Order: sequence, then structure tokens, then C-alpha cells
Amino acid sequence: MSSHSDNGYLLIFRGTDWHKGLSAEQMQRVVGDWMAWFQRLTEEGKVAGGNPLENEGKVVSGKHGKIVADGPFAEAKEAIGGYFLLTVKSEAEAVEIAQQCPGLPHGAMVEVRPIAGMCPAGQDAGFEAPHLAHLAVAA
Repeated sequence: MSSHSDNGYLLIFRGTDWHKGLSAEQMQRVVGDWMAWFQRLTEEGKVAGGNPLENEGKVVSGKHGKIVADGPFAEAKEAIGGYFLLTVKSEAEAVEIAQQCPGLPHGAMVEVRPIAGMCPAGQDAGFEAPHLAHLAVAA
């Protein structure tokens, strides 16, 4: 993984049933802590956005996108439950933020991924990355 990304990092929250063993009081505390964490990071200018994701959606595939199926059907521990779009430049800072996730002690997992300027297919075809000013990390 690169140690620097001008495009920021994505925190991908994996595990959709990490909260199943929590009492109502514990759940209230953890969700409150999670919301406060997001708010603090937003106020510090380190998060450009983030949302939880529904458990199910559609998977589109095949030529011309003709195949549409319910899904994805990943194991609950691997399913993507949400994301934060970070505006930090270093992998170390992104990892440090991920380590603060209030769901970690309860079984949630956080994947840290640098945001690429261009997809590999675009690079192979000789295209330059479009400038996405609204997502670019401030210098």
C-alpha cells in the first residue's frame, strides 16, 4: 500500500453483525461514540463524507449490464457496512484514524484503502487522472 495519496483514503467498515451481542445500553454508547467520532473528524477537516450502507443491493454484470441480481451476498463479517471518505494525505494518519473506530472492540473491522487517481484500465489505456477538486486532499 502506498504511504501517500493526494486523493485521500477510504475507510471501509466491514462486518454487519458486530453489534449483535451488545445490550441496549452498550449499543447506545457505541453508536453515540461512533457519531461523535465522525463529527469530530468532520470538524477537524479530515472527513469529506461517509454513510452506512444497506445490507443488500443489486449486482449488475454481463455485457451491456443485462444481468441484474440481488446481492451482494458476503458473509456478515466481510460485508461492507459503511464508509468514511478521509481527506488525509498519509497512510499512517488514515490507519491512526481507523484504529479509533468505536466498533473495533466489538468485532467490526476497518479496511484502509488509498484512493487512486485513475483506475488501472485507464492507466493502461494512456489516460491521465481527471482532477477531482472536490475530493482532492488540500496541500
